[in-house]
Amino acid sequence: TRHMARIPDAFIDDLLARTDLVEVVQARVPLKRQGKEYASRCPFHDERSASFTVSPTKQFYHCFGCGAHGTAISFLMEYGGQTFPDAVETLARDAGLAVPRVEREGERERREEATDLTALLLTAAKFYRAELRDSPRAIDYLKARGLTGAIAARYGIGYAPDGWQSLERAFANYAEPALEAAGLVINGDGGKRYDRFRDRVMFPIHDVRGHVVGFGGRVLDKGEPKYLNSPETPVFSKGRELYGLFQARGAVRDAGKVVVVEGYMDVVALAQHGIEYAVATLGTATTPVQAQKLFRLTDTVVFCFDGDAAGRKAAWRALENTLPVIADGKDARFLF
Repeated sequence: TRHMARIPDAFIDDLLARTDLVEVVQARVPLKRQGKEYASRCPFHDERSASFTVSPTKQFYHCFGCGAHGTAISFLMEYGGQTFPDAVETLARDAGLAVPRVEREGERERREEATDLTALLLTAAKFYRAELRDSPRAIDYLKARGLTGAIAARYGIGYAPDGWQSLERAFANYAEPALEAAGLVINGDGGKRYDRFRDRVMFPIHDVRGHVVGFGGRVLDKGEPKYLNSPETPVFSKGRELYGLFQARGAVRDAGKVVVVEGYMDVVALAQHGIEYAVATLGTATTPVQAQKLFRLTDTVVFCFDGDAAGRKAAWRALENTLPVIADGKDARFLF
């Protein structure tokens, strides 16, 4: 779904020449001076000695323990889980530069559409959050699941009211075509339009930059489907995103591992009990893209599924899709 415009090589060379790698690393990992270089314990694998070095003259980092090696861009990709364009964007912002892009055909339009859709999704997320405060039934449901208000706020949990067109109150123009493109409304037979999510506890799904790109909605009582996700849209793809990853990044780095669980509620409940490094797939099997994202952030990925037949099947699919992207020094574990 994403067609990135190309960033010219000459700009990347210039950006790296203007960037001080020591500053970039120091802002995220404490460094100590050792002669002409700087050293610390490696942020990419668990070690007691300081075998990770940063060279100000050569402007690269190297770990003698795990072999991690690269520039300021690769550091932000490996340490922060950023994509290449995001890492370039971060460094350019710090250097006060605008990133030039060689636009591909239709690229600008696609980028503008994505910006419009995330703005609509954010408006919806704020509306659902406000509605939760006015719904004792939804609040009681979350309390019964053991959640505090602080955790609900951290994950931006909301409530979609039980009306057919509740979102009419959130948007000036309910007939706006982009509302359907964002996956918020459905155009039914006879041109009648209605909200996709009704009478559900709403879990906003964020991308790595923190933009709301979709939702997962859970029924309060008995009802099918128990979980309803946003459809595939220009900004949301179930196989690419992981629920809770945006909130978990710091905890994942501190713990040196990430736990992949089956549902949104599992992520939130674990966070409630102080385990903040959990994420969930979005109702599909773990994909190679998701596994790659996680291994960019940490060396150890623990898949934690139910011990029943369905859980074992999910674990096997996770194993099959993780093997193609696993590398030396990376670890996939399974917990039932």
